[in-house]
Amino acid sequence: MGAEAPYNVVPEGSVITPKGFKAGGLHCGLKKTTRHDLGAIVCDVPAAAAAVYTTNVFQAAPLKVTRESIGQEGRLRAVLVNSGNANACTGKQGEEDAYVMRSRFAEQLQVEPHLVAVASTGVIGELLKMDRVLGGIQEMPARLMGTPEGADDFSQAILTTDLVQKTVCVAVEVDGRTVHIAGAAKGSGMIHPNMATMLGFVTTDAAIGNESLQYLLRQATDVTFNMITVDGDTSTNDMLLAMASGLAGNEELTQRHPDWEAFSAGLRYVCEILAKAIARDGEGATKLVEVQVGGAITDESARAIAKTVIGSSLVKSAMFGADANWGRIIGAIGRAGQPVNPETVDIRLGNIVVLEQSRPVPFDEEKALVYLKGDTVHIYCELHMGEGRATGWGCDLTYDYVRINAAYRT
Repeated sequence: MGAEAPYNVVPEGSVITPKGFKAGGLHCGLKKTTRHDLGAIVCDVPAAAAAVYTTNVFQAAPLKVTRESIGQEGRLRAVLVNSGNANACTGKQGEEDAYVMRSRFAEQLQVEPHLVAVASTGVIGELLKMDRVLGGIQEMPARLMGTPEGADDFSQAILTTDLVQKTVCVAVEVDGRTVHIAGAAKGSGMIHPNMATMLGFVTTDAAIGNESLQYLLRQATDVTFNMITVDGDTSTNDMLLAMASGLAGNEELTQRHPDWEAFSAGLRYVCEILAKAIARDGEGATKLVEVQVGGAITDESARAIAKTVIGSSLVKSAMFGADANWGRIIGAIGRAGQPVNPETVDIRLGNIVVLEQSRPVPFDEEKALVYLKGDTVHIYCELHMGEGRATGWGCDLTYDYVRINAAYRT
């Protein structure tokens, strides 16, 4: 975070830090282990709601249900999430099960069904064990807490092959009041723009309409979640959901509000931290790889190039092997389908210049080896063609990625 950032990170914050939110999680029996596999976030009041969804043609049943819920009046009281089963490609039965999850949880909370969203993640093509899910739903209200324990239980409940929980919280001044923006996410494999096998949940106590929230969420997603890749595969279940309780008491945020940009920056930061955490936790990964592209003709062109470089299996393999093979990088830049002058490209690995004006630069291989063995690698690509800039995030490609995914279902 830069010194001039219009927000402050709240180190111990979580999705329950914004006013009006509770969360919880439990083990209902969808996972073979005893790890939590059913979680929920609940708001005390109808919250303005917004969401973005996977671009995969095969969209899981929970996405249809959540679209319908938010579409009715742009508000939600709760989201219910299960892991261990994606409820994707499960036909009419899967769709009915998603609607039952919504209606039963609504009954438990004594709210209208359209005020509940649902999300699922896990194995594709298997029907939910609904007896276990319904048992968990019945137990969930007693597990909801406005405490760090409740937030921790929720964050654990949404994980699949993730190794770590992913949470962040910031505070922003709006109308002289402290507004909190917090998030929790899961994602480790089947990660690729646009959206990935990821679920993200953002809570805020800002007063903001659902249309304004939708606009900001889409804007933030384009430069964060849509700029990560682990393996080039886009999931059937991805969803990023935001809920705003409005309990901070500020004047409603619109683009004319003097603190609009500050709130926007805070939301973007929350999304970026969660996105980078997903990339760092890629299945089998040993390091986070960040690619910065500058000098492109447009930001959109820079994004396409950054995504291509970070998604290249050859680049990712070189990063795993700590091999300063800039040829892999230049190859990815050249096949990105964007305007590039083959005579003017510079490439750096951290502070080590390896290519200047598309000509090799002698560098210390040992120094490069030490740098590439670190847990974070920065690749800088300067095209010298325009003002377009973008940053993408990914990870290395390791033996463990193959091991994990060779036995994911069995």
